[in-house]
Amino acid sequence: MNILKDKVAIVTGASSGIGYAAAKLFAQEGAKVVVAGRRKVELDALVGEIEKAGGQAVAVAGDVKDEAHAKALVDTAVSQFGGLDIAFNNAGSSGEMGPVPGLSIAGWHDTIDTNLTSAFLGAKYQVPAMIERGGGSIVFTSSFVGNTVGFPGMGAYAAAKAGIVGLTQVLAAEFGGEGIRANAILPGATDTPANHANLPGAPEGTRAFIEGLHALKRLGRPEEIAQAALHLASDASSFITGVALLVDGGVSINRT
Repeated sequence: MNILKDKVAIVTGASSGIGYAAAKLFAQEGAKVVVAGRRKVELDALVGEIEKAGGQAVAVAGDVKDEAHAKALVDTAVSQFGGLDIAFNNAGSSGEMGPVPGLSIAGWHDTIDTNLTSAFLGAKYQVPAMIERGGGSIVFTSSFVGNTVGFPGMGAYAAAKAGIVGLTQVLAAEFGGEGIRANAILPGATDTPANHANLPGAPEGTRAFIEGLHALKRLGRPEEIAQAALHLASDASSFITGVALLVDGGVSINRT
C-alpha cells in the first residue's frame, strides 16, 4: 500500500518484539527507517531483512537512556535520509518488580529512565527535526498497566507508563499548531521475547491465566500492535492527536 511512501521514521526497541515488527511494517509501507536498540547483531540482521525485501534502513545501536543516543538517531535520519517524519518511541522494560516499599532506588530510577526519560529524550530531538519538515507524527508505547489496571509489583513500571501518557498530551498541545501529532499506544500482554523472559519459573498455568485476563482470551501478536502504531504514524490518523489508544485485547474491560 505504501502509506508511508517518502517518509523517514525512527523505531526504538527494534531488535525484537513490537519494535522489530513495526520496523519491518514501516519499511514495507515505504518508509526509510532508522532502527535502534542495544543489540547491534540483531539490528544488523533486521536491516538485512528490510533491504532484502526492497526497503531502506540503517541501524544505530545504543541505550535509550543516553541523551547522546537520542540525538544520534535524529542526526542519522537527517544525514542518511534527509529528515524525520515519524518516531515510534517503543523501547522499554518492566524493570525491577516487587511491592513498592521493597523497591530499590536504583531499580526505580532505572525503570523510570528506561521507559519515561527515554521518551522525553527522544521527543526533545525529534520535535525540532519534524518542525523543519513541516510536521510529523510521534508515537509512544505506554501500557494498560498504570492506565486501567494496577498490577501488584509493577509500581515503577506503572508510574513510568502513566507518565508517557501525560507527556504525549503535553506534546500534542504544545506542537499541534506546527503540524506535529503525538499519540500513545497502550498494548495488552503481547507475545514477545521480553515477556517470555518474565515467565521462566512462573507457576504452571501462568500463561493461560494471563491470556484469560483478556476478552479475546489470548496474547497480542507484535504484528498486531505494530499495525496500531502504523495507523497513528500515517496520514490515515491525520486528525488524531493526544490520544492514549488501548490495543489490549479487551483486558481493560474484561471481568470474566
